[in-house]
Amino acid sequence: MKKIALAAYGFVKKEAVLCIAVLLAIVSAFFVPPSAEYLGYIDWDTLCMLFALMAVMKGFQGAGLFSFLAGRLLKRANTSKKLMAVLVFLPFFLSMAITNDVSLITFVPFAIIVLKAAGLEDLILSTVVLQTLAANLGSMLTPIGNPQNLYLYNTSGMSFGELVLVMLPYVALSGAMLAAAVACFKSRPVCGVEVEGKLAGAFPLAWPSVFFIVCLLALFDVFPAAGVVPATAVIAAVVLVFLLIFDRKTLARVDYSLLVTFAALFIFIGNMGNIPAFRGYLTSIISGNEELVAVLASQVLSNVPAALLLSGFSSEWPALIVGCNIGGLGTLIASMASLISYKAVARDYPALRPKYLVKFTLWNVAFLAVLIAEMFIISAIS
Repeated sequence: MKKIALAAYGFVKKEAVLCIAVLLAIVSAFFVPPSAEYLGYIDWDTLCMLFALMAVMKGFQGAGLFSFLAGRLLKRANTSKKLMAVLVFLPFFLSMAITNDVSLITFVPFAIIVLKAAGLEDLILSTVVLQTLAANLGSMLTPIGNPQNLYLYNTSGMSFGELVLVMLPYVALSGAMLAAAVACFKSRPVCGVEVEGKLAGAFPLAWPSVFFIVCLLALFDVFPAAGVVPATAVIAAVVLVFLLIFDRKTLARVDYSLLVTFAALFIFIGNMGNIPAFRGYLTSIISGNEELVAVLASQVLSNVPAALLLSGFSSEWPALIVGCNIGGLGTLIASMASLISYKAVARDYPALRPKYLVKFTLWNVAFLAVLIAEMFIISAIS
């Protein structure tokens, strides 16, 4: 019994957001009894595309592509400042295509290894904090950069270019701020850092490349629906069957908890939308304040649940996209991807957790304040 309790506690601790989402869905079912309507709450397009993209990114990761690219770039870094710049801007730019969480899963442990090898352990905390900021900021630019963008992009009906143009001013300023932050650190000479980065082979690289192109084409609405079946569902099914036959290890590494979290939150939001008093109250709070409410909600809910919740009560899509993206800065849980970095530091340097949290909070609040100011300026101009 004790083992079961400990296992349950460990699961809840590890998957807190999933557990909360499922609990909310269950509680909401007491107000709106389960029915076939529940299936209509779920945005199947988003879930199918999210599954396909996660599988593709896990495939690239397993093939060693990201570590290989990083190793080649690091050969040119002969000072600590150049080394730090490479480590920070890798997740900034690559998160636009491979998502913020994959960027951090790949490059935070990589940065710790590289900085240890270069004798620059004193820069590890600052570098990881800036990497986390970089991944969350760079991923704002594209629909595939993070889960909330993918969902809001699919739901809003915006074009790829429209979303990019909405977020471009914020991402451009973010890149400039990251460059300024790196420039603040003293530069020291570094001997050439050699990092092993081997590619797994042709097949492990080929299949994720093909499916990644297919996913991009689907995002651009190139593929028509197969009768009543959306193109995204067909793509997800093909990816699933392919991996079941050829690469079950990659299939097992997909983050299914995120998919279940999305489904549970869709049910919760759908049920709440069917309660007139709740819908009217929340709509009155959000109306005209979408950006700021999204930023504040993200601080306590994290930006993915905030996007799903608020989208049920407002159709001001550009404002929700800006607010939920910027809202990923601030607290440690504002973007769940930030927990990846924290766990990596806590694993290798448990005694430095409080120091990391202080650095993380100070840098995040500073960046968030600047981007909120930009948000108000853009709103005033437009």
